[in-house]
Amino acid sequence: MPTSLIPAPRGVVAGTGETRLTEASRLYAGAGTEGVGRWLGGVLRAATGLLWREAREPAQARDGVRLSLAADLGPEAYRLVSDPAGVLVEGGDAAGVLYGAQTLRQLLGADAFRRAPVRRDRVWTVPHLTVEDAPRFRWRGLMLDVARHFMPKEGVLRYLDLMSAHKLNVLHLHLTDDQGWRVEIKRYPRLTETGSWRARTKIGHRASPLWDDRPHGGFYTQDDLREIVAYAAERHICVVPEIDVPGHSQAAIAAYPELGNSDVVDTAALTVWDTWGINPNVLAPTEDTLRFYEGVLEELLELFPAHAGPFSPFVHIGGDECVKDQWRESRTAREQIARLGLADEDALQSWFIGHFDRWLAERGRRLIGWDEILQGGLAPGAAVSSWRGYAGGVTAARAGHDVVMCPEQQVYLDHRQDAGPDEPVPIGYVRTLEDVYRFDPVPAELTPEERERVLGTQANVWTEVMEDQGRVDYQTFPRLAALAEVAWSELPAPADRDFPGFERRMTEHYRRLDALGVAYRPPGGPRPWQRRPGVLGRPIDGPPPAL
Repeated sequence: MPTSLIPAPRGVVAGTGETRLTEASRLYAGAGTEGVGRWLGGVLRAATGLLWREAREPAQARDGVRLSLAADLGPEAYRLVSDPAGVLVEGGDAAGVLYGAQTLRQLLGADAFRRAPVRRDRVWTVPHLTVEDAPRFRWRGLMLDVARHFMPKEGVLRYLDLMSAHKLNVLHLHLTDDQGWRVEIKRYPRLTETGSWRARTKIGHRASPLWDDRPHGGFYTQDDLREIVAYAAERHICVVPEIDVPGHSQAAIAAYPELGNSDVVDTAALTVWDTWGINPNVLAPTEDTLRFYEGVLEELLELFPAHAGPFSPFVHIGGDECVKDQWRESRTAREQIARLGLADEDALQSWFIGHFDRWLAERGRRLIGWDEILQGGLAPGAAVSSWRGYAGGVTAARAGHDVVMCPEQQVYLDHRQDAGPDEPVPIGYVRTLEDVYRFDPVPAELTPEERERVLGTQANVWTEVMEDQGRVDYQTFPRLAALAEVAWSELPAPADRDFPGFERRMTEHYRRLDALGVAYRPPGGPRPWQRRPGVLGRPIDGPPPAL
């Protein structure tokens, strides 16, 4: 059983015998671990049907489970000991205790991930062993694009549980784009009244002739987002919101046409975009636009407090794929360039991003954006999501900026998993489970000091061709399990990694995913109902370039 743990722990020492958990077993949560105790008691009661009474003293939890903090362990590290005295989970902090508790669930077997017991006569045992573990990276993330296809609140909460089960700790929530605005902003109600839904949706790649003529939409109320943030915090996950500017903004312009370049196009005629690709309709680079988005961010900061975890001060502002054709044609934009003494439209975007860099810093926050924000320079506290390959991350690290490595060619999970004809809506390069497992977030050319700038990594799930939860599951799993191991475990160099051993451990992990109700891609290929025959994709042949 211990050999099936995912992500792989740093060290496991097997013992002899096992701890049997019964109706008499109790759960003790020491000082600082009470929240983990409430969570663990809830999931264990649901899955096992055992009572799991609370113990007030460690001795009362003999033959049960004890949770405590340990001064000799670092942040997020844990030690799990199963021996004749029961199960002890110690952590350097509450997050470490939680990760140890997730390992305990894996040791109990796949049925420990169910919401109700499937066999009342089941005997629950934990093998005698010691697990010593700690993460490689601090930032271990998943980006969910809820703008292209809206994921209801219950789906986001479900993904937080799935992330926690894989020891991931950052949810990057892509809340706005051309195709939808998903966060309630009370001072600007039309952002959701108009911007949160579109009349129809392109099916497949933008060149596809197919349309879904049903309106699509949805948004999170402010209380929904407070609930998501609190639910995440209970699982020691930080939620990093993204408001994409100055590109990818047609939904906002459809709601408030004055935000667009109205001296170039009839922005009042724009609707929420119903297809995919890079959109030419970008925000007007004016002081009025800045004031509008300051109002958006003021409400956003209240919803995503800076004290909710180590990465909760971050706010993502996008900054990618801003087509500047309208700025070149706009008299207003040209006058702004002259007024500010800027060189060109690229410098104008740098001014736009730099404004919010300073604005957030004044409020104790940190800006993070896609690697295009490097153009024109960044303030010292800003960080970069390196998506166009490794190069942006290398440049950022060498300039003294923190980096999250998420190169499209490696960890964009909307890319297809196989070259076979049955793969649903094939997008991009083939990125197999093994490809993700052999990804390394740290480029070899970085010096030891520059490597310290790599906060970690995340997988990005863009949902243009993922119309529902099942499609998101299919693209995300099982590859997210491989990314979780890359982010958590101390692995050899990519070529030396034991992928056959990982596949063997995945055999048991598929049973856990089954228990969790995850509609993953089976190793042998898509099930009949997971295919999308006749829907045009955008496959790219050959291996991805090393950028």
